[in-house]
Amino acid sequence: MKHLLLAAGFAASILAGPALAQSLQTIRVGVTPGPHAQILEAVKPVAAKRGLDLKVVEFSDYVVPNAALDAGELEANSFQHTPYLDNQKADRGFRIEAVGLTVNFPMGVYSKKHKSFDAVPQGGSIAIPNDPTNGGRALLLLQDKGVLKLKPDVGFKPSVADIVENPRRLRFIEVDAAQTPRSLDDVDAAAINTNYLVSAGLSPNDAILKEDPKGPYVNLIAVRSADKDKPWVKELVEAYRSPEVKAFIADKFKGAVIASW
Repeated sequence: MKHLLLAAGFAASILAGPALAQSLQTIRVGVTPGPHAQILEAVKPVAAKRGLDLKVVEFSDYVVPNAALDAGELEANSFQHTPYLDNQKADRGFRIEAVGLTVNFPMGVYSKKHKSFDAVPQGGSIAIPNDPTNGGRALLLLQDKGVLKLKPDVGFKPSVADIVENPRRLRFIEVDAAQTPRSLDDVDAAAINTNYLVSAGLSPNDAILKEDPKGPYVNLIAVRSADKDKPWVKELVEAYRSPEVKAFIADKFKGAVIASW
């Protein structure tokens, strides 16, 4: 009888396993490689306790995750800040919106040729991201550090055409944001988003100029507008903003990525 009871219990546990797995709601979350993907992997076990089975889907650029979300190929994404999302919605009509702030990746300027920005020569070449939001962010960083001056009231999306003072006659090379780390072999310096910097094996501590971590560039979780009030959205945001994930960010990234909640 004892063996029969044990066998029955074992069989019940086998049946309960799949049933438990099936009870989790699958949520596909789009991210860019590097820190965003790593953080979402840390979110997964916390989310599972809240009934969510997170599937982390990596994209190599900044455009496709929003297009995929808008098309219903994802339930959420986590890779962008508010100025970028606002620009994408205005340009492409995406019906998506932010539901929770996450982390900040202070942008920096890096160089393989110079140990300080003062060493960049007259007429030196500077690579910046070619999308309006992140390219503008790079130019605003350079203005903040006194390198150049932009037209007044340019907002968060200035372009190279908005430069009104460039005393060092720097040349700006616009490249895809994901390619800015690779451009370091060919330019004097490059403005690089931290997520791409880390995934390329470089250190944020090597920045020769660095953005103030405070500002509008805190990243966020976005979902389709039609989904924003669904129960799983709150569970996803709270799982991300849990003490366990905050501790992971602090331990893993040592200040290169900053929890913003």
